[in-house]
Amino acid sequence: MYKLWESSWRDDAVVLDKDHKLYTDPSLVREINHEGKYFTVPGPHIVQPSPQRTPVLLQAGTSKAGKAFAAQHAEVIFVAGHSPSVVAKNIKEVRELAATQYGRNPRNIKFLALTCPIIAPTQEEAVAKFKDYAQYGDVEGALALFGGWTGIDLNTYGDDEELRNVESNAIRSAVAAWSQAAPGIPKWTKHTVGKHITIGGLGNTIVGDPVHVADELERWVEEADVDGFNIAYAIKPGTFVDVIELLIPELRKRGIFWDDYAVPGGTYRENLYGIKGQTGPLPEHVASSYRWRKGVPAEEAVIP
Repeated sequence: MYKLWESSWRDDAVVLDKDHKLYTDPSLVREINHEGKYFTVPGPHIVQPSPQRTPVLLQAGTSKAGKAFAAQHAEVIFVAGHSPSVVAKNIKEVRELAATQYGRNPRNIKFLALTCPIIAPTQEEAVAKFKDYAQYGDVEGALALFGGWTGIDLNTYGDDEELRNVESNAIRSAVAAWSQAAPGIPKWTKHTVGKHITIGGLGNTIVGDPVHVADELERWVEEADVDGFNIAYAIKPGTFVDVIELLIPELRKRGIFWDDYAVPGGTYRENLYGIKGQTGPLPEHVASSYRWRKGVPAEEAVIP
């Protein structure tokens, strides 16, 4: 894809010459002649590149292979966990891999934590709202989703079996993380897990007034080293309305939420990095090495 997005059209291929009725200089568009393990793509890219060329690369998954892929390619990574300690280790590993293996600035990789805020003007109202939502959650459905998300079938365990004592390391570590997030639960059975993830799924659920929710978000930034949040909803559009009307004013009061785009009218990538003109991948990113730049003859712009 980098070959198509970055190497097929030179930066100045589109000339928009009305007098000569010439939209694109055909000498500045070329085939990529890609021959890979699974695909053969002669090219060229059939339309002019977008302002970003390579779109902002968002990735999810923190398996060993996922972390290696993210360290080389991802610009934004989605992470999920019920406590900051669960995701902090993965974030640290990816940042270190990016720096040591691929020469990237680890701070240029942005991590977004999945979180489901249940917000109301007061703590008591937020708790009541959460309890109201929870009554509609389906435990069996939640366990089915859990199996799809993780590949772990909890139905192999007894209804009253304590999951902190099972042989599976994956289950024990997951339950240990949930226990940190919800220390008041004395026993973790599959029913407890299903009930726990009916709202918020595998991400963090924060219940409280705007001050409490803002405090928790700041704690996640500090302890997990995340750069932002991927807001999940309990109800739509209600969750997002609460974020806009209750949470954002509190975040702005603290000076930690923007009032306008960093680059008004700019591309997604310019606003992601806060750099006007940074429409394409950063120079340190592998995609940048594929760019056929303005004024460079084709024979000198070798496709990697």
